[in-house]
Amino acid sequence: MKKIFLTFFLAITCLSYSQKALKKQIVPTINELKEFIAIPNDALEHSDIMRNIFWLEKQFKERGFNTAQLPTEGEPLFFANLPMKEGLPTLLFYMHFDGQAVDPSKWNQSNPYELVLRDGDTNLDWSTLENGIDNEWRLYGRSASDDKGPIVMFLNAIDVLKAEGKEIPFNIKVILDSEEEKGSKPLPKAVKQYKSLLKSDYLLISDGPIHPSGKPTLAYGCRGITTVTLTTYGPVKPQHSGHFGNYAPNPSFRMASLLSSMKDERGMVLIPGYYDGITLDELTKELLSSVPDDQSAILSRLSIKTAETVGANYQESLQYPSLNVRGINSGWTGSKARTIVPDRTIAEIDIRLVPESDGDRLKELVKKHIKSKGYFIVDKDPTQQERASHDKILKFESRGVTKPFRTDIDSPFSNWLQGVMKNTHGDELVRIRIMGGTVPISPFINELDIPAILVPIVNADNNQHSPNENIKVGMIEYGLKTFYGILTTPMN
Repeated sequence: MKKIFLTFFLAITCLSYSQKALKKQIVPTINELKEFIAIPNDALEHSDIMRNIFWLEKQFKERGFNTAQLPTEGEPLFFANLPMKEGLPTLLFYMHFDGQAVDPSKWNQSNPYELVLRDGDTNLDWSTLENGIDNEWRLYGRSASDDKGPIVMFLNAIDVLKAEGKEIPFNIKVILDSEEEKGSKPLPKAVKQYKSLLKSDYLLISDGPIHPSGKPTLAYGCRGITTVTLTTYGPVKPQHSGHFGNYAPNPSFRMASLLSSMKDERGMVLIPGYYDGITLDELTKELLSSVPDDQSAILSRLSIKTAETVGANYQESLQYPSLNVRGINSGWTGSKARTIVPDRTIAEIDIRLVPESDGDRLKELVKKHIKSKGYFIVDKDPTQQERASHDKILKFESRGVTKPFRTDIDSPFSNWLQGVMKNTHGDELVRIRIMGGTVPISPFINELDIPAILVPIVNADNNQHSPNENIKVGMIEYGLKTFYGILTTPMN
């Protein structure tokens, strides 16, 4: 107990001496972020990815890191590490540098890859930073928050450590994903291939936003995902609705009936066995209730009167696998609407996964349910013979599974990181058992057999993936402090 107290006492003392240094580092961090954002990083463009990797190589090497490009079946991964020391634990940092594509016409700036400093709706000249900083100002640009900002904060925290002559009390490795926004498909095989290089004791992920309350946040897991495409069929070609509206079966009504049979009005999945294995004990419910979610604010933000009742509250709802219709397509709409019976209706479904649920099993349960409704299932468009032999036909297509993960909230790694965050920020810590979204890092956890925790360091209203993505200037200091606290606190 004395040893733990001494460790965190030293961490607090260390951080207090560095407050001024960290504040001074905010402007250099912003300037470096401006330089990094200026390199387009569309996950679909190979040349973008390579230019970002060249920039990263330069910046990490200047900080004393060894770097390497790790070839994969897709784009290379970027790897870096400081010289390893015997007998120390190793912490692996995961972030990503690719970004979603941009539509400049939807942004409030001409070039989304040119970082803009803004106070409310007013653009500020960069020289404004020389006269003081307002934490409510925002920096706008693609990947400012997701996920270039955290990378630059990490690098600048290293700068402060080096300027102070401080030693990091453990080994660090860094892996930066180049295809996170595309689902990181090459990652599982790459982690197997580079297992010895990536070997670590713990994994820390810097991605995603802090809790909307603004309090320091840790997330101990994230949901996985798998997707399914369903197609129902009507006439072989679209037909005149006047001639065949009471004769040719309409695939949209069939799809609507089928989808409605999968969930009740409360949002509960009706497919037998879908929630098998999931129980929430009283301690877990207490943890979930401790997250300071404002249910009224969530309803207001979504402009809905009543939430579905899969769980008793927002956090509980995330503990169950979802069944979401993410899009439906059939015929034509709007000004292009036609008076036809459509030939087909397509529904795109995503299933968010929790550790107790297996993605392949849930897809099979969905398929079994569809069969129980009298459908003949195919994996490609039905032949003329199949059409003549079956009344109800459905094409079932599915894609791979990105697995979920969840780390024990009372594990030694969890306790260490909780102590770091509390001592660094001096505020109540929000502990999220599992995030709703998906970060494709399960290959690290499964292959390297190490615990993982997410440390979000950007504002909740950052518009990630959307026009006008941003990061609050105050989060730059928050991120510098967070990384500094982590990198100066011994693990034992």
